[in-house]
Amino acid sequence: MFQALSQKFEKILKNLRGHGVLTEQNIAEALKEVRLALLEADVNFKIVKDFVDRVREKAVGQEVLQSLTPGHQVVKVVWEELRELMGHEQVGLGLSSAPPTVIMMVGLQGAGKTTTCGKLARLFKQQGRRVLLVAADPRRPAAGDQLASLGATLDVPVHRADRPDASSTDVVRICVDGAERGRDQGYDVVILDTGGRLHVDDALMGELVEVKRAVGPQEVLLVADAMTGQDAVTMAERFDQRVGLTGVILTKVEGDARGGAVLSIRAATGKPVKFLGVGEKLDALEVFHPDRMASRILGMGDVLSLIEKAQEAYSQEQADAIQKKITAKTLTLEDFRDQIGQVSRMGSMDQILGMLPGGQRLKDLAAGGVSEKEIKRVVAMIDSMTPRERRDHTVINGSRKKRIAKGSGTDVQDVNRLIKQYLAARKMMKALTAGGGRRQLAQALRSF
Repeated sequence: MFQALSQKFEKILKNLRGHGVLTEQNIAEALKEVRLALLEADVNFKIVKDFVDRVREKAVGQEVLQSLTPGHQVVKVVWEELRELMGHEQVGLGLSSAPPTVIMMVGLQGAGKTTTCGKLARLFKQQGRRVLLVAADPRRPAAGDQLASLGATLDVPVHRADRPDASSTDVVRICVDGAERGRDQGYDVVILDTGGRLHVDDALMGELVEVKRAVGPQEVLLVADAMTGQDAVTMAERFDQRVGLTGVILTKVEGDARGGAVLSIRAATGKPVKFLGVGEKLDALEVFHPDRMASRILGMGDVLSLIEKAQEAYSQEQADAIQKKITAKTLTLEDFRDQIGQVSRMGSMDQILGMLPGGQRLKDLAAGGVSEKEIKRVVAMIDSMTPRERRDHTVINGSRKKRIAKGSGTDVQDVNRLIKQYLAARKMMKALTAGGGRRQLAQALRSF
């Protein structure tokens, strides 16, 4: 999402760091570029003006200009102000001390509200909480069917209208009944998937106000499409004025959204962004951390989030087992395939590289070499091998390579390349785990 903005910020800040001495003129020129980059990212003009004014005020102070590394100090100021712009610190969900916690989801049709309900349900279930989903949009039967399908996938019950011909006037009753069922049956969380519209209208707002008044939810979360840019911010303001929001979940941020909604919504509404939807799958929901996002935008990476994703994908037992195999040089092609699968569960290669310091440069270096399509080809080739071939690559001769290539829709050169990459990866992993020093690791990297 922030690819274009991150590239521009990296260039601007690199130029600043290159100056041994900074002047007000240097900073003014850099801030013009910052202002333009933010406007092109679809950030509201007034928010951009306030942001640039705050950075200028701090950056031209004596503490910065007379420091040993003024360029780095300005980068620190920009990072701090970006963090403040997006909310300073992560704001979690307000869980009730007397269960159930009722979460009311609101938003327009097409923003991904029902899918986001499923993602939240999965998150709570992972935390060991009992969750009840409530299909509160009888006007659109497909919404209830979709929620029921998500519930079946997650093994989470779904409360629906007791009559197939339920009308919009039954929405409040459905929500009240769902909340009461959650309380009576000992659920920890009740998630209300309320109805949406193609646009904001009085009928929609009136319905949501009635539901909120009758149920008294602990959280009212707006699900907004980040691809709509400033329209998402305007919509959030209108929902907050009429219904009263406690937070926002932005969806579709993995697309080509320019980032204006993420950067503007807190400043414009005062309501925190609590989660980001980063894909279609039910595990594609990230907790929003303003400080980490500011680091990503400035090309500093987000190692903490990467570690958290790795901890979700790997158990300690799996990590210990694979380390023993690497140390003993018994890592097989089957293990190699399993490791690729584990990495894939952490997200796309673009997402993973984006969390590393200098992630944009890494993406540029990897362009054409590390793609999702290439990863699928590697897995297909390993799957086309026999169990013996996966365990012992030395038995793979010319005829076996032809069979593997034919079975995976590739050619012999691809199979040769896979074996070479596997051996190089095994060597590199050995260097990393053995602590053999920089020279050994550099040699392993060169051979990859």
